[in-house]
Amino acid sequence: MTALAQRAAAEERAMLLNVIRMRDQRVEDVMIPRADIVAAPDTASLDELVSVFRDASLTRVPIYRETLDDPVGFVHLKDLAFAYGFDGEEARKRFEIGRHLRPLLYVPPSMATAKLLERMQASRRHIALVIDEYGGVDGLVTIEDLVEQIVGDIDDEHDDADPIPWRQEAPGVWLCDARADIAAFEAAIGVSLDAETLAEDVDTLGGLVFALSHRVPERGEVIRHPAGHDFEVLDADPRRIKRLRVIFGGRGAPDDR
Repeated sequence: MTALAQRAAAEERAMLLNVIRMRDQRVEDVMIPRADIVAAPDTASLDELVSVFRDASLTRVPIYRETLDDPVGFVHLKDLAFAYGFDGEEARKRFEIGRHLRPLLYVPPSMATAKLLERMQASRRHIALVIDEYGGVDGLVTIEDLVEQIVGDIDDEHDDADPIPWRQEAPGVWLCDARADIAAFEAAIGVSLDAETLAEDVDTLGGLVFALSHRVPERGEVIRHPAGHDFEVLDADPRRIKRLRVIFGGRGAPDDR
């Protein structure tokens, strides 16, 4: 068997295992948390709604009445483009958000991701709000989130080819993509995380946190670095860490650059 065939066989086995694992994986393990949901009120004007789509680089946005806990549906960018994007100002004046609302799925956080994927395929609805026992919104899941559990991250034409993998939130505090290269991060902010000593063959911040904790930590966990720095897990699923807040402690905090 050639190296290419071996690689293809390994990828097929990995995807099959991911499909099997989804039977036990819960929606709350993969959902976008409430704090990160991009939504718009049902009072939004067309220009305000278009700004939401543009700023978030999304194609579907949930719509709510007064708060996110009172959702009324979602709007697809394609519907707005066809209704108002080609007919000039007169068509835009006729904008009514209610005409473009599509129904949402509502699912409990305990639902298996495999079950939700089946339900989305059957209903042809690609977005679901995760509702807690009191009727409040806990998070949001798209069909892309579920497919990524099988095949890995999917980048589309709107994703940045080389996004900035970190940004400073406050002096000594950085928000980071877990895939950020450790060496590049160290060089950019002027601090050493001593990764080569702590873990062999680790190149990313997420890999370093995994090595320090000996597992994939859950969202909200804080992993302590031997030098006193903290890695707060902002987003993760059972397979990987996605986003981190790196907090450099005490005298080890780098200068505000």
